[in-house]
Amino acid sequence: MSRDFYDVLGVPSNASQDEIKRAYRRLARELHPDANTTDPDAEERFKEVNRAYEILKDPEKRRHYDMFGPEGADGGGTADFGAGFSGGFGDIFEAFFGGSPFGGAPFGARSRGGYPSGTAPGEDVGAEIGLSFVDAVFGAEAAVTVNVQVLCEACHGSGASEGTHPESCGTCRGRGEVQEVRRTVLGQIVTARPCPDCKGTGITITSPCEDCAGQGRVVQAQSLTLKVPPGIEDGSQLRLPGRGDIGYRGGPAGDLYVRVRVAAAPEGWGRQGSDLLYVLHVPMTTAALGGQVGFPTLDGSEYVTVDIMPNTASGTVRRFRGKGGPRVRGGGNGDLHVEIRVDTPSELDEEQEALLRRLAELRGENVDTPGVMSRIRNAFR
Repeated sequence: MSRDFYDVLGVPSNASQDEIKRAYRRLARELHPDANTTDPDAEERFKEVNRAYEILKDPEKRRHYDMFGPEGADGGGTADFGAGFSGGFGDIFEAFFGGSPFGGAPFGARSRGGYPSGTAPGEDVGAEIGLSFVDAVFGAEAAVTVNVQVLCEACHGSGASEGTHPESCGTCRGRGEVQEVRRTVLGQIVTARPCPDCKGTGITITSPCEDCAGQGRVVQAQSLTLKVPPGIEDGSQLRLPGRGDIGYRGGPAGDLYVRVRVAAAPEGWGRQGSDLLYVLHVPMTTAALGGQVGFPTLDGSEYVTVDIMPNTASGTVRRFRGKGGPRVRGGGNGDLHVEIRVDTPSELDEEQEALLRRLAELRGENVDTPGVMSRIRNAFR
């Protein structure tokens, strides 16, 4: 019967990962066959130490060991190197020199993109919402419904039917990967690939959950209310961490990315960042003589009155500080830029046309010349 792995390393069952690593380094230096040539049992003890460390150094394998014992957490767990010791080349190098010869974590410490076997994160999910121009400027709350993979309530994410439980994969013995040993000029190197039988999860399910077909997750429509910040632009994306698909058999959830589509601006309005633009149409007479013209702000909260100075030309821009939209990163509001556009009168009645002809005469303009009225209109544009 195999000795308890914690006893092999001489640490308590609640030992931290650092305590386990320190115990392994100490024993590896003491028992390595090249360093200990007098003790006939050193080689076997060294194999035992490597076997224990291979399991306890990995949080997922350690969890399997605590739950199922040696058989459930990779009873063998190491590849035979044939040179008087077993275990990963990176682990041995780390024990003597403090790190892997290839950089990064020791061999076998992680799999599936940095996550313990079977707990890779779920996929990211995309969605889209539409906002009015006003809501995009000032910010708003928007509802979105997405179909995402959520934890199966029937099996609580295990993938196994009620009354059963996942079992350690017999092919990889719970590792989630199978290893091969190659001889190179550097010595014997172990390589790993996902286990073909359990697809890298380290477990097999003999009686799959009927609700999720052994996946540990099911598709469900979820409705969310998003708080859209002010000043968002068309095509921007909002990221909601952990709101995507949950991982296979209980892995962490991916993210939700919501693309924002902003509707066209109301007539006369535009924006540039937090600054608002408004085109104010002014009658020709007001532009020539002066006066006041007003309009409501974009959100309707107040009324803006613009003083039109006599002889104001079309295209004149007036600036109102702090009357624009909220700045994206705070710090008050942008400005409101009002472009004055002088309107030329059209469809004149006889009296109005007579008055304009009189004005033209007073200004020394020949109103009988074809196209003179268009030139008068152009003078006020």
